[in-house]
Amino acid sequence: MSFKDVIGQETAKKRLIQEVQEGRIPHAQLFCGPAGTGKLPLAMAYARYICCPNRTETDACGTCPSCVKWNKLVHPDVHFVFPIVKSAKGKKEVCDDYIADWRHFVLNNPYFALNHWLNEIGAENGQAIIYAKESDEITRKLSLKSSEGGYKVTIVWLPEKMHEVCANKLLKLLEEPPEKTVFLLVSETPDMILPTILSRTQRFNIRAIEETEIANALSQKYGIQPADSQNIAHLANGNFIKALETIHLNEENELFFNLFVSLMRLSYQRKIKEMKQWSEQLATMGRERQKNFLGYCQRMIRENFIYNLHRKEMSYMTISEQNFATRFSPFVNERNIMGIMDELSEAQGHIEQNVNARMVFFDFSLKMIVLLKQ
Repeated sequence: MSFKDVIGQETAKKRLIQEVQEGRIPHAQLFCGPAGTGKLPLAMAYARYICCPNRTETDACGTCPSCVKWNKLVHPDVHFVFPIVKSAKGKKEVCDDYIADWRHFVLNNPYFALNHWLNEIGAENGQAIIYAKESDEITRKLSLKSSEGGYKVTIVWLPEKMHEVCANKLLKLLEEPPEKTVFLLVSETPDMILPTILSRTQRFNIRAIEETEIANALSQKYGIQPADSQNIAHLANGNFIKALETIHLNEENELFFNLFVSLMRLSYQRKIKEMKQWSEQLATMGRERQKNFLGYCQRMIRENFIYNLHRKEMSYMTISEQNFATRFSPFVNERNIMGIMDELSEAQGHIEQNVNARMVFFDFSLKMIVLLKQ
């Protein structure tokens, strides 16, 4: 992943390149922003640029020994840390157990979300974290001498998933980092990271990708027709992952839409028995998928509320979602929208805390009976 491969984010690229050229490389940076904005690709391109001895004014050279190793993500001075799921296969709960899967996955498509990664390793039903043992691995690797004689880089994807023990040990490394060591933390929810870690990192906020940049990438990389790419880019709302899911006719989004429609109809009709069956269906999904569904519900409630304003340019729904909104949107109004969003947020929090999913979803569906009548 080079800067030229990162979609949009020209301002961010210029800042990162300037840091390296002026010798102002911070020892710890926190890349944060919404999903699908290219935080991980940017961090990887930045790390590659740091490692390249023959870098140009705009990018890594692409041909030196360092860049050749980067092409396969096997650079000996670059270490990746990412959430994994405890396996019963005798693995040690460290990222190196999954590094081959990680390299293959990231090289194929660097724009992805946590649920995509969990599907890749067959752990969609697990709770992904960065285990405590990872801190010992990080310390061990950084204690070794640089193989290439340059910087040692550790890229931590989703540091908010770190076990408390791991986070505290990482804090010690951030306080007293080894010489020529760079930490790049890539986060979507920085508020969940230890405040002491946040205070020792230089925060770098990554903005949503411009619609024109997403449309150009869809046309050039995936051969989408200009009119379709513009429409998909608008629906993506700055999120390239969402754009990819749209062009791949994502089955999960279709499932989420059908589940959402089913819940709203059952709640309005007060069909308690069917609502219980609906809750049981949701309970069979993996935890990450359940959280994604609740996130989808929040988006649909917000979009239906905005739909009432009759401002087409503010609408970010597919054709199927818009067709449903023509009938459903009147039931989402200023009297109940905050209540619905609060209940969805609470349900999401309960799922994260491992509360019984069947109870969480049935409880939420019952509350919707009252809220939809307001």
